[in-house]
Amino acid sequence: MFTSNPFADLTVFLPPLFMQVYIVLMILAVAIGTLIDMLHKGSARFFMMDSKKKRAAAKRRLSVVDKTSLALRTLLKEVVTSGEFCNPMRRISHLLMFYGFLTYLVTTIVMVFGFPTPDTPTPALWPALWNIGALMVLVGGYWFFFFLRVNVAKEGHSPFSLMRADLFIVSLLASVTFALIWEIVQTAGNLRATQIVFGIYILFTTVLFIGVPWSKFAHMFYKPAAAFQKRVEEANGSSNLPRPSDAQYIER
Repeated sequence: MFTSNPFADLTVFLPPLFMQVYIVLMILAVAIGTLIDMLHKGSARFFMMDSKKKRAAAKRRLSVVDKTSLALRTLLKEVVTSGEFCNPMRRISHLLMFYGFLTYLVTTIVMVFGFPTPDTPTPALWPALWNIGALMVLVGGYWFFFFLRVNVAKEGHSPFSLMRADLFIVSLLASVTFALIWEIVQTAGNLRATQIVFGIYILFTTVLFIGVPWSKFAHMFYKPAAAFQKRVEEANGSSNLPRPSDAQYIER
């Protein structure tokens, strides 16, 4: 089961073009949703205006080498290692979800476009990585959902007390959970059950990607940009914020 391409077996009731078009549409949905989110919140305009103001207040000019160094430091801390989390459990949970989802997403694209039918055998590596990525998302995601969310861990609320901010984690977990259930049911050979579970998987996956304007999905694009800008402001002397000490650090 873990070494066969589940998307290739969809040809029993769907043409390969279906998933290929679907993935393209979801990529467009994320791009459009992020743009809508930026326009609605005015974050792009505020960011540009604030950047212009800070450049005018800069006490020193940064070279290309300086900015490249700051970009690399931002990439390594805020993106690669999620160093902005001081709580080690939240950090591990986030890294599991981030790298798991990235692996799951990339392998999905490879299998759908590179090996769309059983006539083009899929190397076992791709479905194995797809399953590993999915399991990483579920471990990190359910750990976060039931134990690490602020309203659950700090305020004592029920994990099932949901708000709009939970749309991303709920739709992500539902999508990946039903992806694995669909794979198991498909292996059992029950066509009707496979169609039903696949439909539920597509439903939650669609919610995940078209819900960008109302969820935290777009934050993965904002946070690195904001972190880089903060480093630039600190380096050129335009920042008016005090440098936080360990005692002052507030957990995100």
